[in-house]
Amino acid sequence: MSYLFPKVEGRQVRVRVAGDPAAPPVVLVHGIGRNLEDWDATFARLADAYRLIALDLPGFGMSDRRPEPAGLGSLARGVLTTLSAVDERRPVHLVGNSLGGAVSMQTLLLAPERVASLALVNSAGFGPEVTYILRMLAMPRLGPLMLRRPTRVGLGHAERTLYADPKLADRARVDHALRMARRPGAAEFMAEIGHALGTLRGVRPEWRADLLAAMAAHERPMLIVWGDRDRILPPGHFDLARRTFPNAAVRMFPGVGHMPQVERPDEFVALLREFLATAD
Repeated sequence: MSYLFPKVEGRQVRVRVAGDPAAPPVVLVHGIGRNLEDWDATFARLADAYRLIALDLPGFGMSDRRPEPAGLGSLARGVLTTLSAVDERRPVHLVGNSLGGAVSMQTLLLAPERVASLALVNSAGFGPEVTYILRMLAMPRLGPLMLRRPTRVGLGHAERTLYADPKLADRARVDHALRMARRPGAAEFMAEIGHALGTLRGVRPEWRADLLAAMAAHERPMLIVWGDRDRILPPGHFDLARRTFPNAAVRMFPGVGHMPQVERPDEFVALLREFLATAD
């Protein structure tokens, strides 16, 4: 296991790599405002059989943003250029949580030859409903004001909304979220991406419609996973996802919120192993 800080097109990115370099590559993609630590439990359980790669998406965590306007395309290009930087040019299995699911789909559209399969975990892209926290951040004046002054109380509340079990939002996770939120440029980028993808009413319909329409031409083995107590992207989106991709393998985790890979890591990785074996 190692953390890498390669320069990608003149920008610093942070990547975590583990496993046999010759093993099939699995790329783990986090959600909005998050970072690669969301996949810690997956690394501990899956690196024996796969080359695991997780990155901080451009503008999040410890990765510099790309110079272009924030959006789904910019984040997906960040995935592709980072994979090249760590010398991974084989078709990869993309596993995306939350916005990372939409980024994974966009990555497939940009470079279909580089994507072997998709696992969408409580993925964005299927419905307009989203937590009020992200709707507020999308507001042109209120969002930047909230983000410029992150507090332990505010981030603790945001962290608790991710899980069915609020005890998972422990001091270490909140402290880490606070450090990431206070990094230079983090607030400005979060406000920009929030406005690009959402409004006070919810997730913008334009990019969702374009993304799903384009996906029809790029069928891949797919796994769709959700938690039935998700307060960020409600479980109704799971039904929309199943109808959109009727050939996908699906699983609803009972008693789980927005991050099954954190709340039920053993069950999540067992399911992912089973899927990856068939996708390979």
